[in-house]
Amino acid sequence: MNKRGGDFTLPGEAGQEAWAMELADRWGADAIRDSDGTSLSPALMEQGMTVYSTVCIIRSHNDFIRKHPRTRQQTFLCTAPKVHTGGPLRFVLMDDFFSGQFEVNGGEDSLPFWQVTDRTANLEVPAENWEYLKEEGAVLLKEASPFHAYTVSFLAYRVWEEISMYNHTANRWDSEPLMQLDPSWPEARAYLLDWMEKWLLEHPATGIVRFTSLFYNFVWIWGSDTRRRSLFTDWASYDFTVSPPLLQAFKEHFGYALRAEDFVNKGLYRSTHSVPDRKKRDWMAFVQDQVLDLGRELVALVHRYGKKAYVFYDDSWVGLEPYGERFPEYGFDGIIKCAFSGFEARLCAGVPAPVKELRLHPYLFPVGLGGSPTFSPGGDPAGDARAYWMNIRRALLRQGLDRIGLGGYLSLTRGYPEFVAYIGQLAEEFRRIKALHAQGTPAVKKPRVAVLHAWGRLRSWTLSGHFHENDTHDLMHLLEALSGLPLSVRFLDFEDLEEGALQDADLLLVAGARNSAWSGGSLWTDKAVERVQAWAFGGGTLLGVGHPAALEGYNTLLRLSQVLGVDVDDGRYASHGPWRFEADCPPELMAEGAFVPALPGVRLTDGTTQVLLAKDGLPLLTRHAFGKGQGIYLSGFRYSPGNARLLLRLILPASKDGEETFIPTDPQVDCAWFPAGRALALANAGGLPQHGKVPLEEGTLEYELEPYELKILRL
Repeated sequence: MNKRGGDFTLPGEAGQEAWAMELADRWGADAIRDSDGTSLSPALMEQGMTVYSTVCIIRSHNDFIRKHPRTRQQTFLCTAPKVHTGGPLRFVLMDDFFSGQFEVNGGEDSLPFWQVTDRTANLEVPAENWEYLKEEGAVLLKEASPFHAYTVSFLAYRVWEEISMYNHTANRWDSEPLMQLDPSWPEARAYLLDWMEKWLLEHPATGIVRFTSLFYNFVWIWGSDTRRRSLFTDWASYDFTVSPPLLQAFKEHFGYALRAEDFVNKGLYRSTHSVPDRKKRDWMAFVQDQVLDLGRELVALVHRYGKKAYVFYDDSWVGLEPYGERFPEYGFDGIIKCAFSGFEARLCAGVPAPVKELRLHPYLFPVGLGGSPTFSPGGDPAGDARAYWMNIRRALLRQGLDRIGLGGYLSLTRGYPEFVAYIGQLAEEFRRIKALHAQGTPAVKKPRVAVLHAWGRLRSWTLSGHFHENDTHDLMHLLEALSGLPLSVRFLDFEDLEEGALQDADLLLVAGARNSAWSGGSLWTDKAVERVQAWAFGGGTLLGVGHPAALEGYNTLLRLSQVLGVDVDDGRYASHGPWRFEADCPPELMAEGAFVPALPGVRLTDGTTQVLLAKDGLPLLTRHAFGKGQGIYLSGFRYSPGNARLLLRLILPASKDGEETFIPTDPQVDCAWFPAGRALALANAGGLPQHGKVPLEEGTLEYELEPYELKILRL
């Protein structure tokens, strides 16, 4: 029995009072919260724990929305293309989309933003050549070119808030679908402020108002066909922020107008993975200002009633931008992030907020996000919790947090004693790690690592979404590896290059698919190439992975090929002979279990390029001298303990610091040295006992660790 060790937020549930208090003691909970679908009884709120009350500010206002239907949130949608093969070309607008989520907005304030596009010719069809048939919810194209493909882009109301929609379908709830309110309408804004004040008066026991983010959800477009229910989703997109009043206000502010195509982007939408243009950046900045304007009013109101305001860094977080320059202006007292992995823990830990809390997984639902069983037959919630915690723990050893907690239906944990026991153990490990950070920061190695991509600091420690949503992206795997390594890591955009940020970096990491925001795409201007090449020639190390700095139109696909000594063939080398090579890998470089995925088309551009690893004639890992510096190339990267160790060994020489003190012999063992407290943390992330050595500043320490064990030694 833990008897309230603290730093843990328990999900409460009316009707489960005795079970909740037993788990509060076993897990050391000092706070209790409600969740989507649960409530707290007076008995639970009178147990001496801080009460978190969840407020999704734009949800649960169906009565108001029915009286003011124009205040529903909206988005632009683009139909699937149709080829004109003769006769009238007619589009039933909702054919492709889930009717439970969307409704066509055919109002007079909406139609001016619609567009019909000839996708074959890439031309807009004049408005006089098409007609909206309101009664049929269709668009009729009056004139069309034979065998050209056409689409219709239109504004639609979102009639079911997406998180509510997911929770209903995942849990088979039988309750009224919740709509979402758009505060860009004056009457909606006034209503929300009034509602918030009444809510605060009616909840005197609440100590912390837990905003489920703020106003606009990440985009999640569902289709009409269950075989492809998720048409498009992007955790960092701004597709769900549009409305006629905001579009008009944007035009007045920036001096130019946006229309449907600026959002639907040929039907591909404006994914965070694509290089942002000026219009997207302007729209994002504009929305952020609108969200901040009302958001800080709400926070001030909470403070006026003597309560604290926390915000959830998920769900309706768009426009909040915790890594944006203006985030501290909100005045939030804390931030909460759900986490499956190490980079998500670092994503939370780096936000400038007084209290930082992780909501752990699995969520207390019958099934997980992917639909697999969790607290239901066939599920293994204890195994899931352990797997997530192993990655989170290695990141927390690098940068600490203040609290952890769970969410969902507490009643579901009955019948899962292994899960209950493991959460108690996990909570104790968290407190031990937090105590280490209270004594001082952990030591880092000398190389200063900078990660360069289009978004820079704004997208620190993330691409867009959770690890399982991005597990094919090299950069996400690299971030997961970096999250637990003893290195100083920061994130740069291309404007930072102009301001000389490379002078404070020893190694620059560029990774990602071609034409993506992560590899840089069109942002690799001549000036950007000059700056990076000059920095590398002067002694810097460029680490490129996948398609770094790939951009068509030049003599090489990779614009930094002169530094890297490799290029990727996109067909241009069809008649060109390759360099012959022999791979020669230092035995100490490849850790146990390390591997490098192959990328078709990788070839040497320079006979001096050293191939360290190859497979089937393809270079996988290379090193190339460039002036006083060097280029290192990896054809791909997938996170594993062995590959994280490989990455560290590639990075260490970047500052001429090749020594491996406080690096255990086994890659499965994570290590952090806290010099102020003379404490050494050793954590076994694997399911087998580990026996090995770790070099110290003086001498060597032998260790023995049980499966998954965290051991803290005082030296």
